[in-house]
Amino acid sequence: MTAFRPDGEGSLQVHQDPTVRIEEGALVIAVYGKGGIGKSTTSSNLSAAFSKLGKRVLQIGCDPKHDSTFTLTRRMVPTVIDILETVDFHTEELRPEDYVFEGFNGVMCVESGGPPAGTGCGGYVTGQTVKLLKEHHLLEDTDVVIFDVLGDVVCGGFAAPLQHAHYCLIVTANDFDSIFAMNRIVQAINAKAKNYKVRLGGVIANRSEDTDQIDRFNVRTGLRTMAHFKAVDAIRRSRLKKCTIFEMEDESDEVIAVQQEYLNLAQRLLDDVEPLSAEPLKDREIFDLLGYD
Repeated sequence: MTAFRPDGEGSLQVHQDPTVRIEEGALVIAVYGKGGIGKSTTSSNLSAAFSKLGKRVLQIGCDPKHDSTFTLTRRMVPTVIDILETVDFHTEELRPEDYVFEGFNGVMCVESGGPPAGTGCGGYVTGQTVKLLKEHHLLEDTDVVIFDVLGDVVCGGFAAPLQHAHYCLIVTANDFDSIFAMNRIVQAINAKAKNYKVRLGGVIANRSEDTDQIDRFNVRTGLRTMAHFKAVDAIRRSRLKKCTIFEMEDESDEVIAVQQEYLNLAQRLLDDVEPLSAEPLKDREIFDLLGYD
């Protein structure tokens, strides 16, 4: 059980229980990447794609700003930490409908939330969220679980979803900063893979016309690109309309191509992706690898 306790001046710390894991038959995917790279957009559209393929999907937002699922639910839903505070952290008083919300095409949505800025660990509530889902048997009837995780992996709290996932997908752009962050995420996944079942699934190229720098990094490390989403304005507008790309009224070839790319990615993941054994680079090696002569 994940223990919540005050520590210091009102901060909350977490003690993860390693026995709290998802062991049902669901395919569990953790989505990581540099902050602002489009992980929530990617996760929500991927959840929608899985649902369009007839799968029962659960998306868990793991970010204190709790904006992972609003394009699925069309609103900012209450977080697990918000709901727990109303019952003084007595989890036995909660019902599934208190913290799980239905979104587009039946996708079930949960926002873990987190403590106020500057007061505690941003990843500490993920373990409690999984425990609640297991206690209420919500994972038993789920085909796909997607963890949408805050930014770079900078501590064990943000790496907690890797304890539950089968695959990690890394969202990146074709630039130095995104690839540099991706290299750190590869390091974190390799560390977790020593004790957990998580493996690298692949790379999602996002907001990039070209992939030459990503391709160069993939060849050097042993990664592969699973999908490529260019800087399509309809994706930006879908966030402003608070909906997924599948709900956009724009039926242009460009939008249809994006929808199909998400469907192809979802099907590829369902078809049992071969896990990767990538070798991260040293910082100086990335510096020398990327760029132009």
